[in-house]
Amino acid sequence: MPRILALLLTFVTAQVWALGEEPAPALIPIPEQPDLPPPTESGQPMEPDITIIRRDKELIEEYRVNNRLYMVKIKPSVGPPYYLLDTDGDGKMDLRRNELEKGMQVPQWVLFSW
Repeated sequence: MPRILALLLTFVTAQVWALGEEPAPALIPIPEQPDLPPPTESGQPMEPDITIIRRDKELIEEYRVNNRLYMVKIKPSVGPPYYLLDTDGDGKMDLRRNELEKGMQVPQWVLFSW
């Protein structure tokens, strides 16, 4: 018992001595929150319009921007969901992708149109 008491006293003394040597860390002030950017004034929506359609046991989500359908997500009752994409903007779904495919889709934006 005296050994355990001596060991415990040595341990507590070492801890107190170690805490006494270190200076307290300096506090760094937190910067102020920046102002929010002004809202968009162009009138165009920043997010796509999503239409959800339920047929039997499958779920269909249609994604539109400026009333143009660019993507359809289909969640069948059995199997993984898949996407139909309009890659060239002609209104026809050209490409089919699913979440299991690996690879990269290159962004294709329309910069000018007449």
